[in-house]
Amino acid sequence: MCKISIIIPTINEANNLPLLLSDLSIIQKEGEIIVVDCGSDDKTIDIANIYGAKVYKAKERNRGLQLDMGANNSKGEWLIFLHADTRLTNDWFRKINSILNGDKDYIFYFKFKINNKKIIYRVLEILVNFRSQYFKKPYGDQGLIIHRNTYFKNDGFRKIPLMEDVDFLRRLNKKKDLKQLNLPIFISSRKWERTNIFLQAIKNWHFRRRWLKGESTKSIYSEYYKK
Repeated sequence: MCKISIIIPTINEANNLPLLLSDLSIIQKEGEIIVVDCGSDDKTIDIANIYGAKVYKAKERNRGLQLDMGANNSKGEWLIFLHADTRLTNDWFRKINSILNGDKDYIFYFKFKINNKKIIYRVLEILVNFRSQYFKKPYGDQGLIIHRNTYFKNDGFRKIPLMEDVDFLRRLNKKKDLKQLNLPIFISSRKWERTNIFLQAIKNWHFRRRWLKGESTKSIYSEYYKK
């Protein structure tokens, strides 16, 4: 068993994936990189192969399915789930080594940062990090580091196309076992650039509220991806 398995769901991420994979290349023989693609028609799969990632193909566009497929095909003691449009610092692996040798019951996530210099994004960072740290509600784009025993004991990600991160973290028995790292993950600002970021945050909150009230992910999904 290797030390870590890094699992990345993709769909047409040829522009972003090389940057993330270059950040991850420092793990060398201590881990594996797993890319689970759901029908890219660009060079995503070619890029993953060039960087030596293990590539699996999902039959539908469903991030929960992709993440779980990656976990089920992994060999690492620790599972690290990352979005393809994120970046890490050049010393990230050295800095997380101590936690990988520590308490296996904790689920760790990175400190939320956005790779855009506009002041408005600093406000969003403060709000997201406050929510994550004090209300124990991080989301998947912040990266999740989970011991494989904890992942499978809690039945992992359900095969749902969105809200898979919210769903999984809600099923954890001990929210106090969620821990923010003093280490940033840099998230692409692309999903906020087309709209007012606070209006988008309100929309996303409304989508989550509807889902928590029992509305099907299918109906929310079609509306979510209209934006």
